[in-house]
Amino acid sequence: RATMKSLRFISAEAFVSNAELARKSLSSIAHNLFPLLFKASYLLEQGELIHDLVENWPLVDFNMGKLLETTVDYQEDLSHRTCAVCLESCLTGLRDYVLNHPSPYVKRLKVVDLTGIKDVEVQFCKCKKTMGRWARTQLLSKLCLELLVHLQQTQCNPGTFEISIDVLIDLFVTERNYELVVQALLKKCYCPLKICCVSFRSDNLALQKFFYIIKLTDPSLLRKLEIVHNVRLEMEHLEILFNSIHFPLLMSLTLPARTFNVRRFTATDEQMLTNIGEKLGEMTQLTELSMPFSILTGRIQGLLSPLKTPLKKLDVSNCSLNHADMAYLANSFHVNHLEALDLSGHNIPDLYPSTFFKLLSHSSSVLRSLTLEDCNIQDTHVNMLILGLSPCQKLQEFKFLGNPLSSHALKQLFTFLCELPMLKNVEFPVPMDCYPIGITYPIDDASLCRFDHQKYEGVAEELKSILLQANREDVKASTPLFGSYDAAVQETNNELGAYLIKSFKEAVEKFTTSLNKMS
Repeated sequence: RATMKSLRFISAEAFVSNAELARKSLSSIAHNLFPLLFKASYLLEQGELIHDLVENWPLVDFNMGKLLETTVDYQEDLSHRTCAVCLESCLTGLRDYVLNHPSPYVKRLKVVDLTGIKDVEVQFCKCKKTMGRWARTQLLSKLCLELLVHLQQTQCNPGTFEISIDVLIDLFVTERNYELVVQALLKKCYCPLKICCVSFRSDNLALQKFFYIIKLTDPSLLRKLEIVHNVRLEMEHLEILFNSIHFPLLMSLTLPARTFNVRRFTATDEQMLTNIGEKLGEMTQLTELSMPFSILTGRIQGLLSPLKTPLKKLDVSNCSLNHADMAYLANSFHVNHLEALDLSGHNIPDLYPSTFFKLLSHSSSVLRSLTLEDCNIQDTHVNMLILGLSPCQKLQEFKFLGNPLSSHALKQLFTFLCELPMLKNVEFPVPMDCYPIGITYPIDDASLCRFDHQKYEGVAEELKSILLQANREDVKASTPLFGSYDAAVQETNNELGAYLIKSFKEAVEKFTTSLNKMS
């Protein structure tokens, strides 16, 4: 589908397509045309010109998200293009903005915002190389340190030291880039480019290192904190974190698997959980909370009732919730505000069907994303599910992988899903009749791919035909066998794999040592 371009944008494209001529002409370009030329250069992946535009940026702010989003001149949103050529040119241009002495413009730049860049699965850039969040963290840290070395070693214009630019970024730190990022944050006060961490994600990091670096990020500015894979944060560590650091602006919190385990609770643990709930209540901006794969049976109310702001996003997948937890959610003040809900890993039809549908009914006016993976939803439950989903007219995304549903039940469900006007994305399971007879759910990873692929393709085509016949080409339907795309995991999967192998090896060694002691 062709995107409309204004005459201004067509002219800008023609101008930037001759990069050499455009670079020579920058000093005579009106300031208000820089944003237009930047988007046109980004679209055509003119790296050298992007560098020069940033190096000579004449405006007070440089906001990547706003520069690349839908504009009057060109309606396509380019903010999901994490093109390595373009992004590296932007960042090196920023470094050279500081070093560029004979700039034709007075240096006015005060804020650079890199947080609007979106990492997505499918890239359309010609170079086919992406620069993800981890690589952006790495490059910005490296450039800040290089800049400091350069300023120390060369005779610089005294005005260079007066430059102070806040660079807003979503940091992503793992063991591999930890030392570099720490050095950049420690020397932030001396560097003209000030790293301002708006969002922080940590994977594959020792707990001690996480506690050290999170303090360096200036937690008072943090909007989003994600502690995800292989950071061994448990409840007692979380209490220490909240007691020692305040997060007044935090809007979104993701905790790693097994942060909570109420099955081995003592009276001290109960008090600890109460304290954590109270600390969450002090975060008056908090609207998104993810705590998957923790065991929270009977404790949801204790954690969520102190919150003063209603949650818009809640992920309690595989948290062993009981009827009391579901009843609390269905009747809490959060329910009328929930835009995204993940209840995967709970046997909803058998344990609390009526309470769940009450929850759906109460959140139906705002609910945009619903995830019910591995919930034991069977053919006999489809009519009930359709009834529950019918009021959810704003639903944009529905994921229900891992449920034992037949081809016939999926067709019935898809016929209904066509009626949800806002729906854009559906993740559906491999039909049960494509697997060998006697398969048990939830299906283990070893058996997940052992289905009749030809039969599955046939069913998938039929489901897409149902969408097409209802004029719903706008709905994307897929079966990502091993879960939805995670840009951060994709970017660091080699490190993640190495960390898992190391952890497994350490566990085997401990086990062997124990056996030797016993014998």
